[in-house]
Amino acid sequence: MNLSHLVSALHTALPPAVRWSGSVARRMRQFNIALEDKKTGSSNTDALTLADLSVQELLVGALRDGDPALRLCRIQAEETTGDLTRFAPQSPYTIALDPIDGTKQYRDKTGNGYSIILTLRSNETLHYTLVFVPESGSNGAWVEVFGDRVVCGADDPARTAGAVLASLPAINRATWDKTPAGTGKSKKIYMIGFQKHDRARAELVSQTGLEGVAADDCPGCPYELIASGQYAGSLIHSPNIYDFPASLHIARVLGGESLWVHNRQPVHFGELWMDERAKMLRLPGIVATSPDRKVLETLCSVAHDWNPVRYAD
Repeated sequence: MNLSHLVSALHTALPPAVRWSGSVARRMRQFNIALEDKKTGSSNTDALTLADLSVQELLVGALRDGDPALRLCRIQAEETTGDLTRFAPQSPYTIALDPIDGTKQYRDKTGNGYSIILTLRSNETLHYTLVFVPESGSNGAWVEVFGDRVVCGADDPARTAGAVLASLPAINRATWDKTPAGTGKSKKIYMIGFQKHDRARAELVSQTGLEGVAADDCPGCPYELIASGQYAGSLIHSPNIYDFPASLHIARVLGGESLWVHNRQPVHFGELWMDERAKMLRLPGIVATSPDRKVLETLCSVAHDWNPVRYAD
């Protein structure tokens, strides 16, 4: 299986389908489409809508009907819809899908930071990332990590999705370090997964000189915010494998890392556990992510002895 061919196939074929899916999500948001399913006790995790299922159906169909090599990948999707059995049960490469990341915000209409996420990974690392934020700005916004290139910027429906992505300027550490708005690095850290204690944990991070921001207080898509330099990174308890890998990929290409805070080792995907409450695969423990190694050191220092068990009961 040729990795460069897989990455090229995703880069070529998926942006249009992701853009179409964003249009569907925007339209469906006008209606009451909430569903009952997950029962973890966390409102962020339990939120589910018909849009999640519909967008996943569209994206799985696009992958199925695209380059035949894509079917040789394993697929891991947050929901159960779509022709998932057409993909390999075992493969060195996995396509992960989060059809609506930020479903609670999407469902409750409390913000416009929800996004559609697709990644390609091996057990060791990420190879391709595509994020579309349908309601960021006037026409939505993109984040793509392709090879050693990270781009982030506004969509333009007057042009093809591929043409827009090709026109976005690449972000490197020098440009990332000058944000936000050219005034210097951000200190904001996106935090989620600490159940009812997100804000309390965020306050502990703020006491280090960084600025912890609980997920419910985050105004936009964390992957767009990190890629653009508006946020310095994230601290996540037992991140799931459908959305989190996007931030890992951004950080690594920009010279940073994702580390388990208890041992400061780089994250890999050889250790996963099935969260039966949320019906999703997760990494164990607490993970710090940033393009900035100094930020990582601070996050690991403050969180290294926090409880690595997600559910207290």
